[in-house]
Order: sequence, then structure tokens, then C-alpha cells
Amino acid sequence: MVQQIIIAEKVRIAALIQDERVEELIVAKGRYQIGDVYLGTIENVLPGIDAAFVNIGESEKNGFIHVSDLGPLRLKKTSAAITELLEPKQKVMVQVIKEPTGNKGARLTGNISFPGRYLVLQPFGQGVNLSRRISTENERNRLRALGVLIKPPGTGLLIRTEAESIKEELLINDLEDLLKKWDSIQQLSEIQSPPFLLNRDEDFIQRVLRDNVSSSVKRIVVENDSAVERVKHFLGKNENNIAFEAHKEPIDIFKKYKINLAIHNALQPRVDLPSGGYIIIEPTEALTVIDVNSGSFTRSANARETVLWTNCEAAKEIARQLKLRNIGGVVVIDFIDMDSRKDQLQLLEHFTTSIKDDSARPQIAQLTELGLLELTRKRQGQNIYELFGKPCKSCFGIGTISSFDEVNSINLNIEIDNNESNIIQNEKIISQKENDINNLDQKQDDLIQHSQTDIKNEQNQTLVNSENISDNQQVKQTDEIKIIHLNEVEEEVYRSIGLNPVLLDDSYNSSINTLSYILKPDEKEE
Repeated sequence: MVQQIIIAEKVRIAALIQDERVEELIVAKGRYQIGDVYLGTIENVLPGIDAAFVNIGESEKNGFIHVSDLGPLRLKKTSAAITELLEPKQKVMVQVIKEPTGNKGARLTGNISFPGRYLVLQPFGQGVNLSRRISTENERNRLRALGVLIKPPGTGLLIRTEAESIKEELLINDLEDLLKKWDSIQQLSEIQSPPFLLNRDEDFIQRVLRDNVSSSVKRIVVENDSAVERVKHFLGKNENNIAFEAHKEPIDIFKKYKINLAIHNALQPRVDLPSGGYIIIEPTEALTVIDVNSGSFTRSANARETVLWTNCEAAKEIARQLKLRNIGGVVVIDFIDMDSRKDQLQLLEHFTTSIKDDSARPQIAQLTELGLLELTRKRQGQNIYELFGKPCKSCFGIGTISSFDEVNSINLNIEIDNNESNIIQNEKIISQKENDINNLDQKQDDLIQHSQTDIKNEQNQTLVNSENISDNQQVKQTDEIKIIHLNEVEEEVYRSIGLNPVLLDDSYNSSINTLSYILKPDEKEE
């Protein structure tokens, strides 16, 4: 439980400290804050998402209101499409229930409420409701009866946990203050033109004390004596067991209580555990992922004890980090795998105990077959990354940057490989052409040798015939046509050396007057 509350009003930051460690941070900064009441106008109505956008200020992002949050803004009391419940340019009074985050504007509601020290006034609500933490039946009956008596007609009243055992006089005074605030807001809304801020909790000290003072708090530290008097006035005489102090040491209040160090560490993904293990917290757009690792933990006698001990330490630290970092939405925790069902149940009980004091009411969904623990936590304002962090200018928040030198080097290597492949391919083509030329030269040499032999044989045959045939005898020769298949290169070779291509025909007879017809590869015989 919280033991100390440290309030730095100048920078509007407060820290809740337990066992000399910062457990939770309260920060009030930004244009829109939870609880602000605005007078705005409906900009446009979107039936596709059952919502409307409301202009509540100079921001580029309009506020967002869902049909389920319209409350008294409805033009009709019966159920109907949102286009029949709201109309553009309609003047509305709304309250901020969620601060702007990222690209989203503020979440708004028409069900306005004003929290006090012991009560919460709901001007458009109904009935009397009590905090579930008030467990005594007699006390619940007493407070409910008192609420029915003092509640104005047409309003709702919520009695907070702090009202338990409080005198009726203090409860009535708290309600009167809330009613005065509501009357002034109504009067202001009638004379002002939208967009206009109607109400904001400007007293930061009062806001911190109202929402966080409990029976476990033993000490409150503020910046000066005047702030101490305001604390005493707000808490009254019922908090005699709390010590009030003004920080007067020369060292800064942030450094004194290590608040700045806690903020710095909370922005880091890694959190070390006492026994050597550690957890990694990674927020994403959709959810927050938490991974548990055993690290250098080796104290236990066996692996089962090591895993259980590390997981239990991690569960306690995760419960603290959820509050410190104000992590909301879906959270998935990857604990170290445990085979024993008994160990899993023990871990769940330990984690449930650790989160029971969280005001955001985390709800455990399930422990999956893969050992993942799923839970949800109510969003309460901006988380620590949005408050004290900003996207990196180099990587724009994605965590890594592209190295163009390496990319160019990879591209250059690819080009070199392609060039080498082209060179090898060209070398193969050139080598093939050289082989073709060598084969052609060899063929030409064979043809020349064959033709010379034929000429010599023809000469010898002529001499023999000249001896046997008389001068007046003539040999009648028959013309013959031979079709020779040649490509352009071969034809050019035969033409350049002056040889008849008919010599390529094995059936060629030199005694017969033979004509050769060259047929190229792309031609057909007729």
C-alpha cells in the first residue's frame, strides 16, 4: 500500500511511494485532461461507426463521442440511429473521459460527473450507488439511506470508499460544494459560445489528495508551507495520523525521492528482477507485450523452483510497472513455461494478489495453452511514453533504421554477380564460336585436300582416255544437277577459295558434267 505522497505542484507531477520505491506517477499536463468539461458543437455525425465528432477547442483533432455515451444529449428518448439523436452544429456540454493519444482525439461523454472527497455527483444520473469496497452491511445501509435523503431530485450520487465511517455533516458539506460547482457551470454555459472550457480541476494538490489519500498513507510532502496549509484544510481533522511536510532541503524534490530516476527507468524496455531475472516491456499500437526471462538466476536447487521463483518475482514487478507506466488496454505476458498445473495456479494467485490494489481494475482473461497470460487494464489518461517520450527522429518510432550504405553494398554485389555471370556467359558464347570456326577450318582443309586428290585422279584418267580414244571420237556427257545444303558462312568459304560445293557430295563423279544448286537452311526443295 502507498505510504508517502510527494507532490511537485509547479510541474504538476506527484509520486506515490511505497518501501522507498515510486509505485505510481500522477501527471497533469496537456491541453485536454480527464474531467475537463467543455461546451462544444457537433461537427459531423457518422452512422457507420455510431459516433460523432465534437469541436471542443483549437486542436486539429475533434473530440470523439460514441452513441452509448450520449446520455442527456439525445434529441430523442427512444432508441434510434445516431443521425436522429444528434445533428450537426448542435450545442452540447461534454466531459473528457480519455485524453488524446497518438492520432486520436479526446474521448468524450455526455454523462457528466464531479468527484468530491467522499461523493461523486452525477447531474444527469439516477439513484444512489456505493463503492464495492465498502463491505460492512450496516455501513452500506447507513450510507445508502443518507444518500437518498440528501440527493437532489433528478440527479445521481456515488458514495466513495473514503466515506466509510465518515460523519454525516462532512458528507453533506462535500455534496454542497459539488452542487455549487455544477450551478456555476450551468450559468457559464448559458452565456458562453462554443468551444469553451467550462471547468477544470486547477488545484493539483486537491486533485491528488482527493483520488489517492487512503488509510495506508502516513506522510505527505509538498513544496512549501502554503501548500501544507492547503493540504490540512482539504483533509480536515480526520487525518490526524498523516504527517504533513514542506520540502526545504537544497536538493531538488525530484532528486531527493528519486522521481526523475524512476521516470527514466520506466522509459526503458528492460526491468531487472532482484534474483537475476528480468522482464522486457514492449508497447505496440494494439497491445502491450511483456516477456519474462530467468537471466542469471541460479539460486534454486532445480529448474522447476527456478522457473516458479522467477515468474513470481516477475508477477509482482509487472503489477508495479502497469501502474507506474500507466499501461492500459490489452496486455499479454509471456511467463516462463511451467509444466506443473499446481505451479500455474500458484502463479495466478500471486499475480491476482499483486494487482488487487490497482485502481484501474485489471481483469485477467485467461492463461492460454502456450503459457500466455492475457489481461485488460482500464485506460486512465496518457501513459508514460506519451507523457515523457517522443518518437525518434531517426527511426520515427519503429526502433530500427535502414542503412543505405549496406543496401547499396548489397545492390552493388548483386550487380557484380550479374556482370560476372554475363561475362562467363559471353565467354562461353565466344568459346563456342571459336570451336565452330575451328571446326569449319578443319572442314575446309579436308575439302581442299579431297579436291586436290580428285583433280589429280581426273588428270590421270584423262591421259588414259586420250591414249585409247581417237582424236575424232567425242564422248557424249550428260548434265547432272546436285543439291548441296550450305549455310551462308559455308557458301562464303567455298566462294572465297574457288571450290565447287559439289565436292561435298559423296556420289559425285568427275566424269559427269555436274551442276550444283545451293540450298540454304531456310529454303525448301522444289
